[in-house]
Amino acid sequence: MVDLDLSMGADQVQVASEFQQLEIREGELHLRFFVTPTQELALPAIIVREVISAPLDRITPIPNISSLLLGTINLRGRVIWVADLSQILGESTALNTERPEIPVIAVEEQEILLGLAVDRIVGMEWLSAEKVQQPTQVANSMAPFVRGEWILDEDTHQRLRLLDHKAIISSELWAA
Repeated sequence: MVDLDLSMGADQVQVASEFQQLEIREGELHLRFFVTPTQELALPAIIVREVISAPLDRITPIPNISSLLLGTINLRGRVIWVADLSQILGESTALNTERPEIPVIAVEEQEILLGLAVDRIVGMEWLSAEKVQQPTQVANSMAPFVRGEWILDEDTHQRLRLLDHKAIISSELWAA
C-alpha cells in the first residue's frame, strides 16, 4: 500500500494511486490467440519474443520439407522457421494462408527461436496459475503439447488451454 504524505501535491497523489493499481495484477501474463477460428489457446508471455503480422510474401517457402512448415522468415536479421501451429497440434485443416497477412508468434527457449503461425491474436491477459487445471477432452495428437487449461465459463464449458512451449519446440515433428 502506498502511504500518502500530506505534503504531496494532487499530481503526486494521482501517480501514487496509479502505481498502486499496477501492483495489484495477479497471476502471470499470457498471450491469447486462436489456432483455428474456434479454438483459443494461450502461451506464457515470458517466452514470446515478438508477435508479427507477416505478409505471405515475407515467408520464404522451402521445397521438400514437412507440410507443417510454411517456410522461413527474416526476423530482425535472424532467419527462423515458421510452422503452422494448427498442424503441429494435429488439426485436420491447415492454416488459411489465403489472406494478406498471417499472425506469427516468435517464441524463444534456450536460444532456439521459431515462429508459430496462428489464425488470429486476441491479446495479452493476466491469468492465475493457481486456477490452471488438468486438461480434459484433449485430442491425442494435441495432448503432448497441452500443459493445462482454465475454465472460462462453467455453463458453456468454454476452456482456454495453456500450451507447453518446450514440448512444441522439442517435438519430433520438426525432424519429419
